[in-house]
Amino acid sequence: MQSVGNWWLWSAFAAIVIVMLLIDLLVVGGGKKHRVSFKEAAGWSVAWVTVSLLFAAGLWFYLNGAYDRAYANDRTIAFLTGYLVEKSLAVDNVFVWMMIFSYFAVPLELQRRVLLYGIVGAIVLRTIMIFAGAWLVNEFHWVLYLFGAFLVFTGIRMAGGAEPEPDLDNNRLIRWIRKRFPISSHLEGERFFVVHNGVRMMTPLFLTLVLVEISDVVFAVDSIPAIFAITTDPFIVLTSNLFAILGLRAMYFLIADLGDRNELLNYGLAAILVFIGVKMLIMDWVEIPVSVSLPVVAGILAISMLTSWWYAAKKRREGEGGHG
Repeated sequence: MQSVGNWWLWSAFAAIVIVMLLIDLLVVGGGKKHRVSFKEAAGWSVAWVTVSLLFAAGLWFYLNGAYDRAYANDRTIAFLTGYLVEKSLAVDNVFVWMMIFSYFAVPLELQRRVLLYGIVGAIVLRTIMIFAGAWLVNEFHWVLYLFGAFLVFTGIRMAGGAEPEPDLDNNRLIRWIRKRFPISSHLEGERFFVVHNGVRMMTPLFLTLVLVEISDVVFAVDSIPAIFAITTDPFIVLTSNLFAILGLRAMYFLIADLGDRNELLNYGLAAILVFIGVKMLIMDWVEIPVSVSLPVVAGILAISMLTSWWYAAKKRREGEGGHG
């Protein structure tokens, strides 16, 4: 399996991730009770996007010197496309998180702690899933066709609104946990476990964290095959995926503040999934280069976001007119 990654590129990537997480945890108190403002979420979003773009620039300069400009352009565009695809598809994950927090009545000041641990867990799980996927693709090329068909099916289902809303009241996992483990009846501040009358109990906050982790695994089933449609290089796949995931917590608080202004975004995400799925299905006969994939994905995302905001503004105007 050919990869641009060598020991020091992997080391540089790991160092960037660790340093950024430590800054978040130790300098700005990411793991402590804290209500995230829109301004802070926007600042962290800009910071993560900037770090990701700087990493892409550093990757390009290295590949341009070690190989040639065409190869550097191709690999860097693959990274940016994978990053944008993962960022786009993560929007659905954010809405599920909102529902989970609402179900357990987790206040905003505690959500940041849950998401910090959730993102760290997602890094571990995504890394395992990506290397397993890379091995599968390398050993069994036909798996890519299964990935492509699955993405097309998922995109069509998403566009048709056939995805059912998760029913947390009847969720089997929650019911299974509640039957087997003592759970406190209410939140205990930012603690995941408490001791009452000598009995160690989970808090609803820990149950929330479990569901956040599981939701990421579920959504990774869509997003990871999508990135393998862009490149099978495990270094590009993993770095683009994890950089997008690391900025997901800040994106969550931004989207939570925007509310219903992303109502039509799912149609854009559906179109992206179908495009990538078709690209994967026809790759042995018609190759769509990453230099085409990036503007197509960016264009679909931009159009769906602008349309969503226009539609939300129109509904607000009509609502105000009706009240008048």
